[in-house]
Amino acid sequence: MLHRNLAAPLQQALSDTPVVLLNGARQTGKSTLVQSLPDGHPAAATRYFTLDDATVLAAISRDPAGFLAGLDGPVVLDEVQRAPELFLAIKASVDRDRSPGRFLLTGSADILLLPRVSESLVGRMEILTLWPLSQGEIEGVRETFVDSLFADSFQPAGSPALDRSAILDRALTGGYPEILGRRSEDRRRAWFNSYVTTLLQRDVRDLANVEDLTALPRLLSLLAARSTTLLNYSELSRSSGLPATTLKRYFALLEVTFLVRLLPAWSDNLSKRLVKSPKLLMTDTGLLAAMMGLTRDRLEQEPHLAGPLIESFVAMEIRKQSTWSRVQPGLFHYRTQAGQEVDLLLEDARGRVAAVEVKAGATVQERDIRPLLDLAETLGKRFVRGVVLYTGDRAVPFSDKVVALPMASLWRGL
Repeated sequence: MLHRNLAAPLQQALSDTPVVLLNGARQTGKSTLVQSLPDGHPAAATRYFTLDDATVLAAISRDPAGFLAGLDGPVVLDEVQRAPELFLAIKASVDRDRSPGRFLLTGSADILLLPRVSESLVGRMEILTLWPLSQGEIEGVRETFVDSLFADSFQPAGSPALDRSAILDRALTGGYPEILGRRSEDRRRAWFNSYVTTLLQRDVRDLANVEDLTALPRLLSLLAARSTTLLNYSELSRSSGLPATTLKRYFALLEVTFLVRLLPAWSDNLSKRLVKSPKLLMTDTGLLAAMMGLTRDRLEQEPHLAGPLIESFVAMEIRKQSTWSRVQPGLFHYRTQAGQEVDLLLEDARGRVAAVEVKAGATVQERDIRPLLDLAETLGKRFVRGVVLYTGDRAVPFSDKVVALPMASLWRGL
């Protein structure tokens, strides 16, 4: 079983917080992580209930307070989004006893996007998100790239590089644990098709009344083709044939179930006028590839498709690392109305900024680093570091704060 780098933050949260919620998409390994905590949570082995069990769900739905009253000691409740009424009962129980680690919850819906649920446990609950496997988790290492971006000392020595072909293979595979054992593209596509169908029939029906479930896979394919582009509801509405109100509701459902994410635009009191629209981001590039019909053969015939795939891959690897990093930065994109842009901007709690450009090619040109140099000049001391991640094999400094690094530096160290 692969070690998950979120295990340590999860244990820390359980040590001082009454309620801990581990959420994330279906099949990312939440239940496996909960039941195999390195030091063992008291509830993991003996007090584990899943709301996917019809009997458990019926008992909770009938009398959530009574269900909790019958439990003694810490408890794990799996797939809690299926019974929103449970959260008020947990709040009442925690208000009587605020002992840490009392409730370890898992969920396949983002409760931060369900206000009536999340507000009931404000100040009582810590939320952690488990994404599909990171490349470091697949290789058995804990990545520190995000923290290194903000470190005082940054001296890349050059990590073992991977060529463009190997990077594309990883991006096409994605990070869902079940996918790793499927070597053929056909078998991976079959798994993803079943995954999407099951998810829509199961979780989406629980969350909302959807008139036409067949529209959601079509919408997901459209979104996959637009990953890393600016969100444009008007264009999506025309392309999908969905009214704008319906489109926004369906998009919200895909976001709640962790299939898509928005990368907000970064803004500050700068003299330049900045684009405020968020970027679209598919949360797993294996799913993106399946929804678009991307294969190695197709990428060779249409090489322009590799850029958005690799940018999505890098963005999600950085988002995954941020969940266990010490810095815990916010993640944004940067674009001015004059057309200058940086793929990823990370900002820490002190307002310091690190920037990452992603290049699918094996060489870096002056035009590739120019946005980073301009941003460094604009931000002054707030700008900590700029990195161009590319598919070449050498670490190349372009200035004291801007460097090009092989893409594998993301998980194999600097």
